[in-house]
Amino acid sequence: MRKLVLLLTLIVLVLGTAVTAAQDAPAAWVCPPGFEGQTLNVYNWTTYVAEDTISNFEAACGVTVTYDTYESADALVSRLQQGNPGYDIVVPADYTIQSLVAEGLIVPLDQAAIPNLKNLSAEMANPVYDPGNVYTAVYQWGTIGIGYDHNAVGADITSWSQVFSYDGPVAWLEAKREMMGLALNLNGYDANSINPDEINAAKEFLIANGGNVTYIAGDDGQELLARGEVHITIEFMGDIFQKISECQADSACTSDFRYVIPEEGANKWADNIAIPSGAQNEALANVFIDYILDAKVGADISNYTSFATPNQASIDAGLILPELLENPGIYPPAEVLPKLFFVSALDPDAEQYYNDAWDEIKIRIGS
Repeated sequence: MRKLVLLLTLIVLVLGTAVTAAQDAPAAWVCPPGFEGQTLNVYNWTTYVAEDTISNFEAACGVTVTYDTYESADALVSRLQQGNPGYDIVVPADYTIQSLVAEGLIVPLDQAAIPNLKNLSAEMANPVYDPGNVYTAVYQWGTIGIGYDHNAVGADITSWSQVFSYDGPVAWLEAKREMMGLALNLNGYDANSINPDEINAAKEFLIANGGNVTYIAGDDGQELLARGEVHITIEFMGDIFQKISECQADSACTSDFRYVIPEEGANKWADNIAIPSGAQNEALANVFIDYILDAKVGADISNYTSFATPNQASIDAGLILPELLENPGIYPPAEVLPKLFFVSALDPDAEQYYNDAWDEIKIRIGS
């Protein structure tokens, strides 16, 4: 009889736990009716969705998604300035938003169609470059730091000076504002300086420290690292953590990939999902944004890509993998945050200073 009571008690506990879990789990995202047979055209970075993000949306709405990619924030802006060929969704960098709005290249969101905007964290729900999320919603955020193969380098990297002085192949990121912002910051200037003398000093600093640069990479510095073509790369942190995960799962991988936010600090960024002017299907684009901001969908993307989520609902529901949420390279601790810098929008004259400086850097270091 005692065994029967114990068995019944265990059954009740298990069922109770299952009911509680079911109650706590966010409801599955449901597509509004009326979109069956339609097409959505997405223009995004590479390695920036989970394996099933797009296919699950297609299945939920009965639609087809075409998915094109670009390699830099500047490439996206340039494409839109030339004229939108028909994209419905784009994912611009934070510092480009104000100019995209000023040039009429992105349109306001239909917030009534995006109830999941409420899932954004307080920090991400009202960004300085788009107060009230009128035009955008934060997609992912993170840092640009140092990815390296510890086995090849033979030492821990903690400082930018080690990158610049390394006697071996190094890749930089094709990102003029972020790279120039880094040089400005390391030289004691504002990372968003509009002073021509300071911008010139940053340019000369990068040229003087670019002797080991074999590539200025698009969105593929992590691949150069994985193939052993470089030992160190300046990259988005998620791209490096993806390679770390792949290597750990591959018994043939002999590398020891690592990512670090250097002691001097690094660039903090936020990419945003938006609808470009000339979109062919704005209504479905707004629905797609709501889907991306779903707690489970957002968590799946961040868990797969190893970028930081802006989705507080994902965190509150315990959907972010603990090993990612507790990783200081992905979610920097409080003492690191003051060392991180944003790049922000500039007026056209200042922007041209950066364009000219970056072009000269690439010519003079020959990469």
